[in-house]
Amino acid sequence: MSFGSFVMAFSMAGLDYDMLKNLGISIGILVLFILFRNLFTKYVFQLIVKLSRKTPTDVFTKICLGFERPLGWFFIIVGLYLAMDYFPFIEQHNTLFLKFLRSMVIVLITWGLFNLSSPTEGILISVNQKINNKIDLILLPFISRTIRVIIIAISISIIGQEFDYDVNGLVAGLGLGGLAFALAAKEAVGNLIGGIVIVTEKPFSIGDWILTPSVEGIVEDINFRSTKIRTFSQALVTVPNATLANEAITNWSRMGKRKISFHLGLNYQTTKEQIQRVVKRIEHLLTTHEEIHPDTIMVAFDHYNESSLDILIYFFTNSTVWAEHVKIKHEINLAIMAILEEEGVDIAFPSRTIYVTPKSNEELFQTMGSFD
Repeated sequence: MSFGSFVMAFSMAGLDYDMLKNLGISIGILVLFILFRNLFTKYVFQLIVKLSRKTPTDVFTKICLGFERPLGWFFIIVGLYLAMDYFPFIEQHNTLFLKFLRSMVIVLITWGLFNLSSPTEGILISVNQKINNKIDLILLPFISRTIRVIIIAISISIIGQEFDYDVNGLVAGLGLGGLAFALAAKEAVGNLIGGIVIVTEKPFSIGDWILTPSVEGIVEDINFRSTKIRTFSQALVTVPNATLANEAITNWSRMGKRKISFHLGLNYQTTKEQIQRVVKRIEHLLTTHEEIHPDTIMVAFDHYNESSLDILIYFFTNSTVWAEHVKIKHEINLAIMAILEEEGVDIAFPSRTIYVTPKSNEELFQTMGSFD
């Protein structure tokens, strides 16, 4: 088919040459802005990010990264608006079209603000660092999610008003259905209240090692419904806030010192003088060790066991970090072993002594004869 017949075919369908030309220009403008978007994202935007990293603060960098993808889509919206000036079927100033474009701009702004309010990638952490960590880490996820809910709610209300929707009627409808919603979402409301209790009382923070009747591990995240805890076997456990708020919580990370307590069993051949020397030397070892807390140190002959003479050893390490605590315990155990070797004292182990009363020779021969 020749170009003339092609134009004639479209003319018969209600399209003339000028309309086809305007349609081509419109498509060309849109494609051009798509190319601009790719070039801007690949070169110009990366240059801006590189320059922003040289500033004293990284807030501007985080803002740029938060709006990276929304800004790319903004090029398409601008191209779409300019392309409509030549588009033969829809006017550029069409009311519905303009409302759609304004709504898309609102969505892009909401998208960028949503990214900035992220608890891990947004500017909340930077702001918290600038004010010397005055905001507890456990509050950051709550603040972040609250800001996100507010951003989305404001965005929806603005878009609704853009399309002449009565937002006040929606709010009134939510008020009328509030009771039914509360009854249907009783468990969710309970978890929300439990989360608020955890945030206000702050029994733990993000990164703390906690122990509850349900789980033991490191707190990774807390949201409106639940708290996520990473166990030491690397399993991720999600505990509802209502359950966690009603349980006894032991926060091992907030210990001021860490206890070591055990009994050292000596065999019954150990003399009183040896016990006194061993107790005195172990007590001196603990009191002079720089990693042992000096307030509570107990070394004493505690009680007579079935197979051993037990010495109670009770003290605390200054460090509460598990790895350091175990290392100190290792050093103390080796030092105690050296003391016992120097004092010639053996560690007892479960044993039993059997005493046999000898019989007369006649009874012994009778017993042996009964086996014949």
